[in-house]
Amino acid sequence: MKKTLLVLSISFVLFSCDTPNKKEITPQKNKELKYAKGFTIGTIDGLKKISISNAYKNADKSFEYLLVPKNRQIPKHNKDVQIIRTPIEKIVVTSTSHIPLLELLNKENTLVGFPNTNFVSSLKTRKLIDSKQVKEIGKEEHINTEMLLAIEPELVMSFAVDKPNKSFATVQKMGIPVLLNGDWLEESPLGRAEWIHVFGALFNEEKKADSIFKHIETEYNNAKQIALKVNKKPTVLSGSIFQDVWYLPAGESFIAQYFEDAQTEYLWRDTKGTGSLSLNFESVYSKGQRADIWIGCSMNETKYQLLNANQHYAQFEAFKNNEVYTFSKYKGATGGMFYFELGPIRPDIILKDIIKIAHPELLPNYTPLFFSKLD
Repeated sequence: MKKTLLVLSISFVLFSCDTPNKKEITPQKNKELKYAKGFTIGTIDGLKKISISNAYKNADKSFEYLLVPKNRQIPKHNKDVQIIRTPIEKIVVTSTSHIPLLELLNKENTLVGFPNTNFVSSLKTRKLIDSKQVKEIGKEEHINTEMLLAIEPELVMSFAVDKPNKSFATVQKMGIPVLLNGDWLEESPLGRAEWIHVFGALFNEEKKADSIFKHIETEYNNAKQIALKVNKKPTVLSGSIFQDVWYLPAGESFIAQYFEDAQTEYLWRDTKGTGSLSLNFESVYSKGQRADIWIGCSMNETKYQLLNANQHYAQFEAFKNNEVYTFSKYKGATGGMFYFELGPIRPDIILKDIIKIAHPELLPNYTPLFFSKLD
């Protein structure tokens, strides 16, 4: 459902490690991260170096990116290190979840291309799309490389599920760096949001990125503290059936973390794994039939749609008691969902939404943004 393309630069050339008469760089220090586990940002002789250690599922290597200011000579470096000239002025991203990070840093005008632009919901970026400042470059799995090369980005920010998109190998051969963003593999909500530091480094906006993240972190932790005041934790069911398999968050996933931090009793909290569980209806019904709340029922927007998908949903107490909540109603003009676009960088809002659902008395004046009750 999610993720990204990157920026290109005709001036970003991949140099080999045996370039002569260029100074060898030596390691210095890494930026301290509090939650994210998939990347580091180090400093080497005054240059920033981004290392992506968890770019996709079961990745067997790290991806290294050396950020070199446009007015500075490129130093000698390993051939596997991609050079990115900074600050970025023309970028392509492939995930809607990266649109808000550009906007938070006031860099949305650097976006020159995106695959399947109908998925973008933000009003600011939709204006850029409608005015042809952002070009349609195909679909996530089938990027139009000719179009991509024609718009001459300085960087392409991509993502991969289990292996990199082959289309981007061509892009890299043409001298355009491709950064694999693995934020979606983070195990905690704040870990995903902390990837804003990558964007801050690319645009030389570290201070602004720090300030934005600290605000999100503070809001999240304040909401978490408010939730600790409860005396009773409602039980929670999640997910839905797709092709006879019920998919729901595993107990070590960031979704399960939301449920824990909101002081609810997620019924599958003790299961292993950071992704989804794949269960049959019978096992979910056995454990979840009396759940107090059902949060996240796929793309269904009404109880009628839910029943039309599977009549057995009517057997759950949460359905009978009108306690089923969806994230699919809040959409952009062309149908994109804000939950997938804005949610990853605003975990504080998602947590408040869940607290409001589970413990409405704790946030009496708060109106949920992403989640709403099924009609």
